[in-house]
Amino acid sequence: MQNFKDQLNRTIYLKETPTRIISLVPSQTELLCDLGLESYLVGVTKFCVHPHHIKTNVPMVGGTKQIHLDKITALQPDIILCNKEENTKEIVEVCESICNVHVSDIYNINDSLELIEQYGYIFNRKKEASVLLDEIKKELSGFEEFIQSKPTLKVVYFIWKNPWMIAGNNTFINYLLKINKFENSYSKKERYSEIEISKSSTNKNIEVVFLSSEPFPFKEVHKKELQDFYPNATIVLVDGEMFSWYGSRLTKVFAYFKTLRLNLQNNEF
Repeated sequence: MQNFKDQLNRTIYLKETPTRIISLVPSQTELLCDLGLESYLVGVTKFCVHPHHIKTNVPMVGGTKQIHLDKITALQPDIILCNKEENTKEIVEVCESICNVHVSDIYNINDSLELIEQYGYIFNRKKEASVLLDEIKKELSGFEEFIQSKPTLKVVYFIWKNPWMIAGNNTFINYLLKINKFENSYSKKERYSEIEISKSSTNKNIEVVFLSSEPFPFKEVHKKELQDFYPNATIVLVDGEMFSWYGSRLTKVFAYFKTLRLNLQNNEF
C-alpha cells in the first residue's frame, strides 16, 4: 500500500499503480497522454480535445461540471482525476464513492510543475515527468530573458459574452498575464467577474484587449463590438488554451507568448 498527497493535501491510498484512469479535466488528459498513459485512460470529458483523436478512442463520461455517474461506475476506474476549479465539490465527493480521486489546484507554474511530478509518482512515470519538467523550465528561462526588456502593457482579458466576463485575480490566466508583463486592469476583481460594458465605462487607458477562444468562442465580429469602449486598444483574438491550460501545454506556451508579444510590438493585428 502506497499513499500520495494531492494538491489539496488529501491523502490517496493505492495498493498498486492505477491502470484504469478517468480524467475530468481537458488539460490533465493532454498531460496524461504526454506522459505515455493514453492506453490507461478509460474515460474523458466531452471537452477533452487533445490529442485530437482522444474522444474517438476513449468513452466520454460527461463534461467538467456534469458527469454521467452510471458510465463512470461501469468503467471501473482505479482513480479519477479532478481539478478544484474545473470540477465541483459535489463531483469530487460522488466520485470518491467509486474510487480514489486526485484533485489538482493550479494558480501558477510551480503548482503546474508539482502536478506533473505528482502524476510521475502516482502513475510510475517519473522519467517521463522529469523530461517534461526540464523542458518547461528551459522554455520558461528563455522566455523570462526575452520578456525582461519588454514594456508593461495595460490589458483586459475577456472569457465570456452575455454577460461580459473577464479573468481577474487568483486565476492561472492572471498569473500568466503577469509573467508576460501584461498588467491586468481588472486584477482587483476576484476570479471570473462580470463587468458592465457601456458608454459610461469607456476606458481610454487600456492598451490591449484579449478575447479568448474559450470558454466563449470569440470571433472577429466581437472585436468591433468592443472597440468603441476601448478606443485606444489593440483588440486581439487569443488561443485560450495557451492562457489557461497547464501541464504539458506549458512546453508550448512560451513560444506562443513570444510571438504574441512580437506581433503586438510590430502592430501586426
